[in-house]
Amino acid sequence: MRAPAFWWRSSPSLLALLLSPIGWIWGEIAGRRMQRSGQDADARVLCIGNFTAGGAGKTPTALACAAILSQQGYKPAFLTRGYGGTLARDGAAHQVDLRSHLAGQAGDEPLLLAVRAPTYIASDRLKGANAATAMGADVLVMDDGLQNPGLNKDLTLVVADGETGIGNGLCIPAGPLRAPLALQWPKAGALVLIGSGEAGNRLAQQAVLLGKPVFRASLEPDPDVIAQLRGKRVIAFAGIGRPDKFFATLQNAGIEIVDAFAFADHQTLDFGEIALLQKTALEMNAHLVTTEKDFARVGADFDTGTKPLALPVTLLFEDPSGFTRFMMRALGSTGAAGGRKKPPQSR
Repeated sequence: MRAPAFWWRSSPSLLALLLSPIGWIWGEIAGRRMQRSGQDADARVLCIGNFTAGGAGKTPTALACAAILSQQGYKPAFLTRGYGGTLARDGAAHQVDLRSHLAGQAGDEPLLLAVRAPTYIASDRLKGANAATAMGADVLVMDDGLQNPGLNKDLTLVVADGETGIGNGLCIPAGPLRAPLALQWPKAGALVLIGSGEAGNRLAQQAVLLGKPVFRASLEPDPDVIAQLRGKRVIAFAGIGRPDKFFATLQNAGIEIVDAFAFADHQTLDFGEIALLQKTALEMNAHLVTTEKDFARVGADFDTGTKPLALPVTLLFEDPSGFTRFMMRALGSTGAAGGRKKPPQSR
């Protein structure tokens, strides 16, 4: 689904208020689930989550954290539920194989993660953790999982978009919150705030009052791809949590967007939608461009002459050394972890 616009208003709309009783029920169920006891994995567990549904930047954050961990001598592996793919449906754990798995099997995000580190898909997070540690992983990076109680976490980083924050502050379907904020904050070890905006600033102020560190960051588009696009007419399309965020990234980089198409998050385009994009690009003499995640899902379905260009983005911390020190303290120490993990510090 696409997140409705009324979710992201600073105060609830009439429709949000009408839906709020259902949101209260949703929040109660989700909140109770979050209180369940988890199990320990045979490795440190770093969870990258968010308070809300929709695109906050979890996957770029997970990739950035895994890169830091590798630099510090750890052997990270990603854990994911493989949303949108078929692999997790049998209840087993599967390692993503880039040579054979497609987005329909693994999901789009796991294909991006697997380029950087071993990636395991499992609806049962403990099964995924056991598979990863059996292959030598000493830190498990969960892409999503704040609301999942299956594994105890050593550190949970909550990722938030600076422009939208927590929207109207209500639970699904009245707003974007996955569970009441008061029940989610205790699970957070720190806030990673991506981009700027008053909504994000308000959330950062809450974090500080609760004693949670705040790390500001930005998503930087690949300069080589931006250089290829400059001076060209571009048609942008995206099926992510907030497609407008992708379009704004292009515009802020000085790219001329002559048309834009927004699809639902994780949407697999059908023949007619792909044909429309290709036809529009040819008629307007424009180049198609999309996100890495969308390209992993639909790129192979386009004709060679109109195949879209994927724009990678990288998460950059304002204080990378400070963030690294914080993460290493939370996970244990610098250098390879080795052996069974210590008891969790943050859940």
